[in-house]
Amino acid sequence: MKIGFIGTGIMGRPMAGHLQAAGHELFLLKRKSPPPQELIDGGATLCETSAEIARAADLVITMVPNTPEVEEVLFGPDGVASGLGAGKTVIDMSSIDPIATQGFAARIEALGSAYADAPVSGGEVGAKAASLTIMVGARPETFDRIKPILELMGKNITLIGDPGSGQIAKVANQIIVALNIEAVSEALLFASRAGADPAKVREALMGGFASSRILEVHGERMIKRTFDPGFRIRLHQKDLDLALSGAKALGLSLPNTASAQQLFSACVAHGGADWDHSAMVRALETLADHQVA
Repeated sequence: MKIGFIGTGIMGRPMAGHLQAAGHELFLLKRKSPPPQELIDGGATLCETSAEIARAADLVITMVPNTPEVEEVLFGPDGVASGLGAGKTVIDMSSIDPIATQGFAARIEALGSAYADAPVSGGEVGAKAASLTIMVGARPETFDRIKPILELMGKNITLIGDPGSGQIAKVANQIIVALNIEAVSEALLFASRAGADPAKVREALMGGFASSRILEVHGERMIKRTFDPGFRIRLHQKDLDLALSGAKALGLSLPNTASAQQLFSACVAHGGADWDHSAMVRALETLADHQVA
């Protein structure tokens, strides 16, 4: 299949690589910073505009940071929509506003093309291992058609409902991840300040009911102080903004989500917008005047 891939950053780079390795022909956007050299060496075609990608490809995948950027890529000058027509498909794998997503889907479908939102969870590790969890909002017939493509990038692939539903599931995912990071941060900070070896405490907890993927991966990051980004704090902030604004519209109170967002904001105030989101622990360490180590 001819696949356009727009957004070859930390996550998109290995995701596009898996598609190329499976034999699909890639079309990439030529920007000020060129796409990864290994994809070019693998035979990817560079295009000047998103519209050119859409005209060349059967399916276009977008993997960019936020709602405005998705809208610009899709509907801006020389955007994807300009090159679409009957029989083509757009899959947005970014994490963006569910309501905006429903509007994007309606506009793409009006052009005769299919649309799916398919945000992912699993971070850089999952992207590299092709083990991402993928939450899909799409018409059933669209999902059936794109599932073999998604299976090249992920393992747990679920059709949630119509377009927009995947983004709702992703917001819920990001709430759980943020609150788990906060819980692990507090637990390891408590253990360290009380005089126990946090590495040994983590090892013990991994065998019990408190075990989690966050404790496994991010607990280790906290102890080893490895905060190079797998998923940047500023991106998780964007996701929690979606949760909190959505909760306000729905008349919901999400007090712990708001608390996690404030801790992320404290990290950003100390220059940590591009730290890995596990570095939330640094905000708690500042309050405690003690470092997990």
